[in-house]
Amino acid sequence: MIDDPEIPLTGPKSVAANQTSWRVWAPRADRVDLVLGLEREARNLPMEPIGRGYFERMTARVEPGLRYAYRLNGGPPLPDPGSRSQPDGVNAASAVFFPETFPWNEGAWRGVKRAELVIYELHVGTFTPEGTFDAVIARIPELLDLGITAIELMPVGQFSGTRNWGYDGVFPFAPQNSYGGPEALQRLVDACHQLGMAVFLDVIYNHFGPEGNVFPLFGDYLTDTYKTAWGPALNFDGRGCDAVRAMVLENARQWIRDFHFDGLRLDAADQIFDRSPKNILSEIVEVVHDAAARLGRQAHVFAETDLNDAPGFLRTVEHGGYELDGHWNDDFHHAAHVVLTGETNGYYVDFAAGPEALAKSYERVFVNDGNYSPFRGRRHGTPATEFTGDRFLAFTQNHDQVGNRLKSDRYASMLSHSAVRLAAGILLLAPRLPLLFMGEEYGETRPFPFFCDFQEPELIQAIRNGRKTEFSYFGWEDEIADPFASATREAAVLSWSWETPARLGLRQLYRDLLRLRRELPSLADFSHARTRLIRNGAASPVLEVLRGSSMPNGSPSLRIYLNLGPDVQNLPSDWQSQPLLLRSEIDRYGNQSSEAMKWEGFLQPHEFVILGSG
Repeated sequence: MIDDPEIPLTGPKSVAANQTSWRVWAPRADRVDLVLGLEREARNLPMEPIGRGYFERMTARVEPGLRYAYRLNGGPPLPDPGSRSQPDGVNAASAVFFPETFPWNEGAWRGVKRAELVIYELHVGTFTPEGTFDAVIARIPELLDLGITAIELMPVGQFSGTRNWGYDGVFPFAPQNSYGGPEALQRLVDACHQLGMAVFLDVIYNHFGPEGNVFPLFGDYLTDTYKTAWGPALNFDGRGCDAVRAMVLENARQWIRDFHFDGLRLDAADQIFDRSPKNILSEIVEVVHDAAARLGRQAHVFAETDLNDAPGFLRTVEHGGYELDGHWNDDFHHAAHVVLTGETNGYYVDFAAGPEALAKSYERVFVNDGNYSPFRGRRHGTPATEFTGDRFLAFTQNHDQVGNRLKSDRYASMLSHSAVRLAAGILLLAPRLPLLFMGEEYGETRPFPFFCDFQEPELIQAIRNGRKTEFSYFGWEDEIADPFASATREAAVLSWSWETPARLGLRQLYRDLLRLRRELPSLADFSHARTRLIRNGAASPVLEVLRGSSMPNGSPSLRIYLNLGPDVQNLPSDWQSQPLLLRSEIDRYGNQSSEAMKWEGFLQPHEFVILGSG
């Protein structure tokens, strides 16, 4: 039975009309009992060892929702590490869930091509007041109208309590109960596909959360050989690693096969350590692509990594890479952030050149591409120009960059309206795949602070101390919002309010820019842009960005000019040679000043314009 491909490596599965298979990996146990039901009604059924630390039991078919657990060597009942449902939380019994019974209505959904992705990152628990999978559905038409083609859910694996960013999950197969559980997640993906929206999921394969984690009780899922920023790493290359690798691959497969996700974001992939001849990252990509192909569609795998090693992550396996589909680009954010805010503390010191760093990111993807990094005190990164821009996700805000600030403040709370509009232009006019953070499109001012709902006093204090230490690297000494207060989560719930001219205008600007990305061939061209910094004697220069192939007269199809500072600045003398397609500082986008009504070749503070024919 150990090599039967029809039986998953862990958890219950319906294998015939009248049978259920149960399997668990517990190499540390001499005896394992399957516990069906709760308390007095519970039945203890001995499981059979079938080799390599696995135990198995066949039973008559059980009904979905039945509670079950495992006893190791006669000990207390433990939830299943491979549980697909934890309706009563991390410290309670698991529940049977058969994903194949869901009635999908998505029709001939085939996914979204990589080059057409416009991703919208959202946190289910704060996206709506209800904080559930079902509540997300009602907002999808508004995002589609904006021009979003894919939503990306922050992690949804079961975590302790009801409030968490999601990166402290301890049951990676079980969608969070307070969000609605597994069937509600299937309903969300199904509804999105019916409407024409792709859905991505952020997954964590580098660590487990600190509260409610039963994995170490069952087997060598973790290793002391490597350390992550959050504790021991998953064991991908040590003794017993075959079962750990199989668990992770089955998890990646599950999200595509059973929940029909269109892709995965691998959180902190640089913290996934594996010296095996075939790296686990490339195997994840294979599994995801294969599962999607079986559904007759495409799926994408993107890596978040701090290494700036595009060749290592994106090249084919034959050429020494992991063959991922895309790579998050923190350097783009950091360069834009310095331009917009002037902050150069912490890791922003590497981007202190500001406009020059932003121009380099437009042209060469990474700012740190092998040069010296003052923040690290060493060289960092590798060149990335061998890859087209649609292999890189760019953003000016995301959960990390907002939430890990002292006040967890967004640009709309920090910058002028014109600078917020400039941030939209910097992102959406770059030859990259854009990612928006929820609420960014209308200038949400509510913060997105870190929050969680742990119960252990020592853990609570350790997290409070850790947050203070992290902020000290930036020289931030003020008090931070208490991560454990329910009010901290409530403060982060989106307002969904855009009645003011500035918010209405910003939303319209995002809509128009995303429309132009679809309509203009030059903005759909992911060749790396050509740039020039124009200095008119002002404190900040104008960034000229040339997009698209050259016209017969040698001119580019599009010229984009971004005024990176607070001064009125001149355009080059030949600005009238190409038609004006868009300018950001007009009434339509929220600027109601008299200066905004004039167009005489001057750039208003933080204004950007698009000139050309497309």
